[in-house]
Amino acid sequence: MLTIRQYGDPVLKQVTKDVEEIDGSVAKLVEDMLETMYAAPGVGLAANQVGVQRRLFVYDIGNGPEVVINPRITETSGEWAFEEGCLSVPGLSWTIVRPNKVHLVGLDLDGSELSIDAEEYQGRVFQHEVDHLDGTLLIERLDEDQRRQALQALRARVLAR
Repeated sequence: MLTIRQYGDPVLKQVTKDVEEIDGSVAKLVEDMLETMYAAPGVGLAANQVGVQRRLFVYDIGNGPEVVINPRITETSGEWAFEEGCLSVPGLSWTIVRPNKVHLVGLDLDGSELSIDAEEYQGRVFQHEVDHLDGTLLIERLDEDQRRQALQALRARVLAR
């Protein structure tokens, strides 16, 4: 099990680096990330959420575990408001408007190219995880009122420790 980094950890604000070579260490990382994600429990986990500055994420939206290496969202369309949470901001969630449809490209664990059209929940998971890999937390996707309330809740948590 890996440790999931929490809001405030500087690693979450850093842009990740592309995976240069898909080898046994990447496969082991994916295995450990999936175990960590399921235990959390969550539906997606980006490598930097466990302190690894590599561009990959794992997810499972009910169809079994998947990994996307070096993901990029190349197209978006529409809008969809949905309540969204984050393993790095546990116990809090907000309604966030994001594009409804996305096109994601990347690689699988065998190095084969992926090209996925996704909408609604799957599309949201992709956007959320790619945001992590770009150093963006969902707090930054909130409107001004939501962000103020979120920061108050997060400050209260720190003071309660």
